[in-house]
Amino acid sequence: MKTVSAQPHATCTLDGAGRSLRHALRIWTCLVALLLLNLVATGCRTAVPNTLATHDPAKWEKEIAGLQASDATNHAPQGGIVFVGSSSIRLWKSLSADFPGLPVINRGFGGSQLADSVHYADRIIFPYHPRQVIIYAGGNDINAGKDPRLVYGDFVALVEKIRKQLPHARIGYIASAPNGARWAQVEKVKELNRLAAEYCRSHHLDFINVFPLMLGPDGLPKPDIYVADRLHMNAKGYAIWREAVGPVLVR
Repeated sequence: MKTVSAQPHATCTLDGAGRSLRHALRIWTCLVALLLLNLVATGCRTAVPNTLATHDPAKWEKEIAGLQASDATNHAPQGGIVFVGSSSIRLWKSLSADFPGLPVINRGFGGSQLADSVHYADRIIFPYHPRQVIIYAGGNDINAGKDPRLVYGDFVALVEKIRKQLPHARIGYIASAPNGARWAQVEKVKELNRLAAEYCRSHHLDFINVFPLMLGPDGLPKPDIYVADRLHMNAKGYAIWREAVGPVLVR
């Protein structure tokens, strides 16, 4: 009577297990490669924290509706340069005169914050298909108690929204300005400007640094460039902005 060896069967079993292991390793390697490619494609970015989920922009609805209503009669130009942001933009009454021959559109509103411009971009930026967007906001955000890093996150959110809708538009950010009325907040303003400047450098935006231009030899805000509230600018203040902003505007 012959004895049948079990060795061939065991070898077959081991070979099958080896093939299964090699197959699993190939699948795992492919998954890792796809993950690495995705990280490279996204620049290993993580979401920047912001205040969009908690900020309420409803208070500006009436003012935004008024800006839209004015378009029905004023016919804002297509392909122009939109200035958007807070009251320092809204009060720039000499904007067209300061940049003659350029199709500038003033869409500043009240004491708005960056999150407000994010919310209303579909109504006060995108309808004009601008070739350039100039942003000024952030000071009101800090004055409302927001952390500079979260304000910076709102700035990033606005830029990303603009770039998604207007991939070829040039974007500029006017640094948060110093002023006597809120001088106690100056270190937070500097931190916001530092973060925004770094982002602008790495993402090919124009960072328009008006901050040092608005300080006197003593390192304090020049007293003669503000109106009585020591917050908003007079003609001398806007002359400083004109000289700083002008060189980056798309002709």
